[in-house]
Amino acid sequence: MNPENPIIKEDIDRILSEDIPWEKLRGRTILLTGASGMLGSYIMTALVELNRRSGYGMELYGLMRHPDKLDPGIRNEIHVLQQSVTDPIITDVTFDYILHTASPASPLIMRKDPVGTMAANTLGAWNTLKLARESQARGYLFVSSREIYGQPLPGQKEFTEETYGFVDPLSPRSCYPEGKKAAETMCACYRAQYGLVTKIARLAHTFGPGMTINDGRVQADFLRDIVNNRDVVMKSQGLPVRTYTYAADAVAAIFRILLGSPDEEMVYNISSKDATVRIRDLAQAMVDAFPERHLKVVMDIPETTGNDGTAPFTLGILAADKLKALGWKPANSLHEGIVRTVAYLESEGIR
Repeated sequence: MNPENPIIKEDIDRILSEDIPWEKLRGRTILLTGASGMLGSYIMTALVELNRRSGYGMELYGLMRHPDKLDPGIRNEIHVLQQSVTDPIITDVTFDYILHTASPASPLIMRKDPVGTMAANTLGAWNTLKLARESQARGYLFVSSREIYGQPLPGQKEFTEETYGFVDPLSPRSCYPEGKKAAETMCACYRAQYGLVTKIARLAHTFGPGMTINDGRVQADFLRDIVNNRDVVMKSQGLPVRTYTYAADAVAAIFRILLGSPDEEMVYNISSKDATVRIRDLAQAMVDAFPERHLKVVMDIPETTGNDGTAPFTLGILAADKLKALGWKPANSLHEGIVRTVAYLESEGIR
């Protein structure tokens, strides 16, 4: 992600202008796993910019396997820990805050490497929680997923933080939701047994600048069609319902959750409920956002469908009432998020 891109600059300005208790970060030492991913890049860019603008004097550490994916302008202002989060984190540094965002998000990876997908969440949580306890950290945040809710039960229309559906634990595709669920349980156990202030952010489907448009997710496939000025091709009827949240809005929510009172709730859904659509309607929304391109949605459904690694869940609406009670609300509609994402991708020559 290019932090000098005007879209990113506007997003970071908006995040840092929110009434979040940023002062809690002054002079603190912070570890962020997955620092080169979409959310990680946004988070780290915001922290670096906070240091630049306000002289917060934070010591920033980014744990990642591929530091070259992080923009040099950001990478040169942080301490890089180059390793997998599944390996023990050997360091003499003590951290005030730890954010664990590292996890495969691509259905292609989940299909090809379910063991690695599970490990990134479970072993990653174990290693970072252990480090947080040893550091006597002020706060720990785990980025979880809407997928932990699974398939809704009959009559269930949405998921609150206390309601759950069905996940088949014997399906290899469950490596992702079950890995996230196990990590959440570890967060709850560390909170109960050691008094560690753990927070969990359950994200709905998230998109925006910095995302990989070749990772097999439908929003990535549709965006790739748009930036290449091709008709948006659907490989299914597109009936499952999803809620989409623009990345900068999700990052603002993550900071709000992390820096909230230790006595607040442990887990929060992050979801722009107004951006709830069927997958086929998402495709149409992307076409409609650029009428001057004269694109259309094309159905090209194969006669047989194999396991492409996508989530099997047909309904994914999250209620975000608890988060909104903290003062959060998304700044970008689905349309605005699509326009901003395409503008970024095209200005960076990503196709």
